[in-house]
Amino acid sequence: MNNQNLVIYDFSFLYQILKELEHELNFNIIEALNQKSLNNEIKSLKNYIVVTKKNFLNIDNQFILNHLPIKIIKLIEKLNIELLKQQFNDQSEIIIGNYKINLNAREMLSKEIRLKLTEKEINTIIYLSKIANPVSVDELQTNIWRYHSDIETHTVETHIYRLRKKIFKTFQDENFIISKKNGYQIK
Repeated sequence: MNNQNLVIYDFSFLYQILKELEHELNFNIIEALNQKSLNNEIKSLKNYIVVTKKNFLNIDNQFILNHLPIKIIKLIEKLNIELLKQQFNDQSEIIIGNYKINLNAREMLSKEIRLKLTEKEINTIIYLSKIANPVSVDELQTNIWRYHSDIETHTVETHIYRLRKKIFKTFQDENFIISKKNGYQIK
């Protein structure tokens, strides 16, 4: 079964054409005749594009096909490109607690509030979020900064201090990264 889905919204003649070609295409072709059926269809889908004749503001992952006629091969090419873009964007976002980390934009988001982060800050947050137990300073030095643990430095502590301060200033969250006796942890 294909995992790429084309939901054809209020565009019956395109649905009929693509449905005839479905066994030749790398898409599941789904028809939605109205807003209710569209919502029902996309509720359970992950990898989809809604193909429409005009822009609908409340629909995600839209592809507006308003320049007709178009060669079918050109249409398939454009749809594949849109699915690749969507897949790239989906892979670039990570949810950690109440926050969304956008790896491409290097931002941390919560309730429409955005905080720009450095690459090291993102790497630190992701590393801490993947480990359930507190992470020691030595482990962070080795795995994030690539320092040897026998070098005396306060880079990690300073970096975490500044990152916590930055997160508190933007989101008023002083408990996102917590300091434990044996290291740091994301709550």
